[in-house]
Amino acid sequence: DGSSFEEAMLKLLRTLPKVLKYLPGDKAKDAKSFLTSFQYWLGGSPDNLRSMLVNLAATYVPEVRDYFDDAAHRAVLQEAVAEPVFLPDKGIWHPMAPKVFDSVDDYEQWLFDEHAATAGLTVDSPTVGVVLQKSHINTGDAGHYISLISELEARGARVVCIYSGGLDFSGPVKDYFFNSKGAPAVDAVINLTGFALVGGPAAQDHPKAVETLTSLGVPYLCAVPLVFQSFQEWEASELGLHPVQVALQVSLPELDGAIEPIIYAGREGVTGKSVPLDDRVSQLAQRALKWASLRRKENKDKKIAVTIFSFPPDKGNVGTAAYLDVFGSIAAVAKELHGRGYDLGPTYDPETTTAETLMDQVLNDKEARFDAPTLNVAYRMSVAEYQEKTPYAASLEDNWGPPPGQLNSDGQNLVIYGATLGNVFIGVQPSFGYEGDPMRLLFSKSASPHHGFAAFYTYLERIFEADAVLHFGTHGSLEFMPGKQVGMSGSCYPDRLQGTIPNLYYYAANNPSEATIAKRRSYAATISYLTPPAENAGLYKGLKELSELVSSYQGLRENEARGPSIVNSIVAATVSCNLDRDMDELVSKDAELAKLLADQTGCGNPFASEDSGIDATAFDAKDLDLDTRDRLVGLVYRKLMEIESRLLPMGLHTVGVPPSAEEAVATLVSIAEIDRPEDDVVGLPRVIASSLGRELEDVYRNANNGVLADVDLLQQMTLATRAAVKALVDASTDATGRVKEVSPMAKIMANAFLGGKTPYRKALGDAGFAKAAEDPRLTPLFEYLEFCLTQVVADNELGALAEALDGTYIEPGPGGDPIRNPAVLPTGKNMHALDPQSIPTSAAVDCAKRVVDKLLARLEKDTGAFPESVAFTLWGTDNIKTYGESLAQVLELVGVRPLPDALGRVNKLQLIPLEELGRPRVDVVVTCSGVFRDLFINQMNLLDRAVKLAAEADEPLDQNFVRKHALEQAAEMGVSIRDAATRVFSNAAGSYSANVGLAIENGGWESEGQLQDQFIGRKGFAFNSDKPGMLDQQTELFKAALSTVDVTFQNLDSSEISLSDVSHYYDSDPTKVVQGLRKDGRKPAAMMADTTTANAQVRTLAETVRLDARTKLLNPKFYEGMLNSGYEGTREITKRLRNTMGWSATSGDVDNFVYEDANDTFIKDPEMQARLLETNPNAFRDMVTTFLEANGRGYWDTDEENIDRLQELYQEVEDRIEGVGSS
Repeated sequence: DGSSFEEAMLKLLRTLPKVLKYLPGDKAKDAKSFLTSFQYWLGGSPDNLRSMLVNLAATYVPEVRDYFDDAAHRAVLQEAVAEPVFLPDKGIWHPMAPKVFDSVDDYEQWLFDEHAATAGLTVDSPTVGVVLQKSHINTGDAGHYISLISELEARGARVVCIYSGGLDFSGPVKDYFFNSKGAPAVDAVINLTGFALVGGPAAQDHPKAVETLTSLGVPYLCAVPLVFQSFQEWEASELGLHPVQVALQVSLPELDGAIEPIIYAGREGVTGKSVPLDDRVSQLAQRALKWASLRRKENKDKKIAVTIFSFPPDKGNVGTAAYLDVFGSIAAVAKELHGRGYDLGPTYDPETTTAETLMDQVLNDKEARFDAPTLNVAYRMSVAEYQEKTPYAASLEDNWGPPPGQLNSDGQNLVIYGATLGNVFIGVQPSFGYEGDPMRLLFSKSASPHHGFAAFYTYLERIFEADAVLHFGTHGSLEFMPGKQVGMSGSCYPDRLQGTIPNLYYYAANNPSEATIAKRRSYAATISYLTPPAENAGLYKGLKELSELVSSYQGLRENEARGPSIVNSIVAATVSCNLDRDMDELVSKDAELAKLLADQTGCGNPFASEDSGIDATAFDAKDLDLDTRDRLVGLVYRKLMEIESRLLPMGLHTVGVPPSAEEAVATLVSIAEIDRPEDDVVGLPRVIASSLGRELEDVYRNANNGVLADVDLLQQMTLATRAAVKALVDASTDATGRVKEVSPMAKIMANAFLGGKTPYRKALGDAGFAKAAEDPRLTPLFEYLEFCLTQVVADNELGALAEALDGTYIEPGPGGDPIRNPAVLPTGKNMHALDPQSIPTSAAVDCAKRVVDKLLARLEKDTGAFPESVAFTLWGTDNIKTYGESLAQVLELVGVRPLPDALGRVNKLQLIPLEELGRPRVDVVVTCSGVFRDLFINQMNLLDRAVKLAAEADEPLDQNFVRKHALEQAAEMGVSIRDAATRVFSNAAGSYSANVGLAIENGGWESEGQLQDQFIGRKGFAFNSDKPGMLDQQTELFKAALSTVDVTFQNLDSSEISLSDVSHYYDSDPTKVVQGLRKDGRKPAAMMADTTTANAQVRTLAETVRLDARTKLLNPKFYEGMLNSGYEGTREITKRLRNTMGWSATSGDVDNFVYEDANDTFIKDPEMQARLLETNPNAFRDMVTTFLEANGRGYWDTDEENIDRLQELYQEVEDRIEGVGSS
């Protein structure tokens, strides 16, 4: 036990000087002096420090030593040098107590005998445990502690304040926060040290801390004292808390499960003493006591506010959340709460309450406009009541005028939308407010919530009097309201709005970055939920028929009569499936194949576009030899398998419903494909490849190049992997198709039917890989998969919520991609990110190099030139999931190596010599998302230092494009080369996104020029490592850097979120922005890296959009899965169509067939029309609007018949909605 070890060392330290004084002569004098001085130093009090200095002087300063050697002065020395006076190494401290207590019983006896009556405390008072630093007590610098203790007691709480002599507080927690019966003696804990519970700022032991806090089982808050800033600096800073302090005192405690990083104290500028921040101390005390009250209040008396979101507003979007069936999940939560004794009103019946009935109660009907009278009004708040109960109401008038305003208002009152079920309120969070206002979107650097938004949260706290609020799903607007990035002040809007209500937040497990923003800015305790199970996209319609033709060819390829005929059919089917552009690009970049086609047929590439000058209609496969036919078919086969094997989430997740056995298979297959050297696990594809005497990378490379035999081999390996994993899952599947308990393979008896083999080995053998089935490496792999299966089907999403509402500590866990990191599972955890100083890891650097090499090779093959500058987008979640891969890609392009220090913190850089790099240094322009900025500002510092390091390297300009461009821009702009080399940009502090997505989602934009101005204006805030701690608007520098860009580049790292799933990707796409800024007006190449599988790919953006459309929007498997979710599913389909149009607006890389096929699927088909209209009329109207807008803006070229049909349909839907709304 580390805590016991620390205590033993401190006791030894105090004992040694007493032993040493008995040694003869001066041999031990120095050792004794050192140890004695160390004891005085640890004692820390003014008396101890005075004794230390006098003792050292009397020992080592001759004049002083001679003075005290005089017998007449020895008494003075003895009086001046007292024995070190120690506080005990650990104990319970109270500023009013005469001593430190070493047991809870002794402390409580003093408390109730001498202090409680005076302080107005009783046995029934809530109790808050407080963790303190011993050094502040030793030195008498405890004013900030005393302030909080006094505040808590004044609000009727008892306190138990503990400290430790070392950095491991787990021992004192166990000793003093439990009573004699072993039950928790506190209702909540506040850690005032600001550090991790075990190890402080140096070497943390998070598992030990989690074990300790789990056994205690109460809410754990970790407040933060300012260390690196004065009060004035913090108050003036838009960033808020200093980045170093964020890493040490916010990020690391979060790994322990800490919540509520509230600034409560700082150092006084002159004396350096700690002083409290009164309003923050009050906020901290009130929030801690609200958490504590959840442990004491009976469930029947608790009031819970469930907050749902509507984005974009006005369009049938009430109940939006990433991949979540919101109303179905609320129904599940309501049933769970009812079962635990919560009051949901006399009419609530768990058997009859469904998603539909809840939807009807909140919406009145699902065709309701967001601001229409048919949306249920739960409360009307008069302006007078609003102003009385909302202290900051006047500060909103600069942006919104006097209340009630136009939003969430009936003209006289502020209106709260929602429905009340007994003590549970289901409310609709108001919109951000400026979605439909182009000028606000463009200029809103520091907006504020509107009156309706403020009134909603005032209602929750002051009128409904919620004991807790549950924000339902990823994500709302509260945590993105203006204010400091981290370390809120009382004037920051998230702090003002959230008030003192405990905030629970269901957040998607794959989005730890934005969950972290919610934790830090709105004081949320997150509860992770699973994203929907993934399945292979499969093939459908013409693609399936094309696959069947390829299979026919494989059987008849050597038949000179049938083989060429089938190839001709394959070519024709490829064109009819709109795969011709993909194949044209694949054939064109394969110079050898293109030459063979030209030499053998005379016409060349059969997939060439009409404007290429090639007459593709003259192609006849009978002119090709067998090898060329194989290569051509191999490329088609490769593209088909790329579509078929792509994972897509199916439908929407309902909280508390784990995946079925069948649904778990695809996730486990993806897990099985990855090598995990840290766990001594070799991926199944590598095992199979090695059993054939092949290198897996060689198989991937050949398959990527369309070698027919290896494309087929890779497909057989994929099918064998699926079969083996399915065999594992089937062994634990019950009659209902669910996995209730995983049966370990070691316990599955081999029998004659299985041929003496475990099911997965038999499945591999049956798939044609008998040698692989005998490989001993399968054992650790499938043991690992057993563990992952257990995690996949486990579930604590409802349990964690119920326990949190009981005032119980929520177990922390990482967020991210469960395929890359199965530790994300099971869900129902208080999600955290990672130690921001730990990335990029060495593994991430290795992966980044492979991707950069593929990118540069692809660009050289496609364009024949080496890029001088690449525009990058960095995302918070992506870098958490991949441990900094895209961050490392930027460094790799620049030619700079990141290095860790002795503690593993990546904060050093090394310029890679050009000889080792083997290519020129590529310039970069890095646009960081607002979330990346909040989480990884130290890494922004690292990136800026790396670029400046490259810019200042004295190297030939044709080998260092960073320096080349920096010198040019320095001369043009009259700045230093270091300033000209500024390449790291983001939003202003407290601001998020370019608002391009907002404009497109709401239709509130006039031209692409407006979108481009928004991007430049909102993303043009520069980070400069020479002036850390601030982001300055540097629009001209941003434009100058972008004007040299040859390539725009983003990463896709997870199958769960792709290009059309969210607006984030196109919101930050600068492709057309760069085109407008380049002097030659040339559009840059737009590229995407896809690392969702072990076989990482680099594609053009256009390729990726086509792949995404084929596997999702146009795929029956996807849209039927969504339609099974009804109201929300229709909205999800529409969202993907609108996001596709977003890519047309920012890049122009959406093929016409995507819109045409989508129109055929959703509009031309009367049966599909009726289904969409019935499930969500508003979302269907938005779909029709999107098609018309895409045509009107020139993104979709179609016939007049389609446009006439859409216009008529729009009017029909509009009439229906208006007719129902007014009836």
